[in-house]
Amino acid sequence: MAGASGQMTDFNNGTYLVSFTLFWVGKVSVSLLLIHPSEGASALWKARNKGYDKVIFMGQFANGTYPIFSDCGLLLNTSAELCQYLDHRDQEAFYCVKPQQASCDALTHMKTRSSGISYLSLKEKNLLHKSNGGIEIMRGFEPITVSQCNNVETVREKCQIGMKSPIPSGYSLQGKWNPAFCKLTQLSNVDVINDCLKGKLIYLMGDSTLRQWMDYFSRLVKTLKYFDHHGSGPFKKYILLDPERHIHIQWKKHGHPFVTNQLYSLKNNEYITREIDRVAGDRNTAIVITLGHFRLFPVHIFIRRVINIQRAIRRLLLRSPDTKVILKAENIREMHNEAEQVGDFHGNIQYLIMRDIFRDLNVGIIDAWDMTIAYDSRILHPPNSVIENQINMFLNYIC
Repeated sequence: MAGASGQMTDFNNGTYLVSFTLFWVGKVSVSLLLIHPSEGASALWKARNKGYDKVIFMGQFANGTYPIFSDCGLLLNTSAELCQYLDHRDQEAFYCVKPQQASCDALTHMKTRSSGISYLSLKEKNLLHKSNGGIEIMRGFEPITVSQCNNVETVREKCQIGMKSPIPSGYSLQGKWNPAFCKLTQLSNVDVINDCLKGKLIYLMGDSTLRQWMDYFSRLVKTLKYFDHHGSGPFKKYILLDPERHIHIQWKKHGHPFVTNQLYSLKNNEYITREIDRVAGDRNTAIVITLGHFRLFPVHIFIRRVINIQRAIRRLLLRSPDTKVILKAENIREMHNEAEQVGDFHGNIQYLIMRDIFRDLNVGIIDAWDMTIAYDSRILHPPNSVIENQINMFLNYIC
């Protein structure tokens, strides 16, 4: 039950250095998985940045007794009259074809489906199809036996907001996550967790991988009860309350683009930047942010969103410097998913972008990318054993 990721250095001449840290005592095996050839990676990069129409957004407009559906998107190639939903400050935009019998203000719900459009040639598709299972290279890598060193172990500081997270950021051992840069306390006792959460306002902003935290919290802490917010469907706002201990935990999905074939409400839809601007903040307030749903779109959409969120966090920390802000990286996904649409090639680029843009901010990092590699979960929504360790890292940051 032990695992850790490695680090690869590309010398740009066809040779690479792969480095692994020997984190634990005992037998260590090395696994090196080659997923795409360089030609495949180039094809994926080109295809990602070519267009916006891999996903079809269908907006539902209210019109008396029956709804009207209309095409929507981040960019629409049409001469029809458009409804424009603009955030001028942050340069964010979303559009719908204006229905003839409904106002633009009557947009209430959204759902998406795949358009089936691909920007890969037949040869490129064949190249990716052949490599999609990965090729495991084990030649020359014999198992290593790691002995106990006599050196005195360095006493690490408690995990705190603002600490820099290296690559790899840690390792799993006996199923527990161990950061490489700080001391983590295993908070498994419910009374200790209740004391930690007492008086806290917690805002979870992002995708369904953070909504998993809500389910886990509700099972772990029995006094936390869901508050009916009069929404419907899996992507409504979720709130957990413990009035006696003054605990408030909220999950809300991020703004466009949000990709799902299930109809979701737009009545309280906001970009994360605007949600952050509304948080008063203090030493008992914590925000966790993660961004999914962007792999299907040109990378500049993701970069702009991350920069806008960085600016919003800076504004928050200027007015409320004691507020705790934590960034949760993406999880790795199923290896056999459509590489062009949602493959981990795109996710890795976003992971590196996020680390780069937020590196100088006083925030905490939950390196879910590194964690899910170490746990070898290979699934968008990892099992509870992984969620437990993500939440334990979060609790260490805020308590």
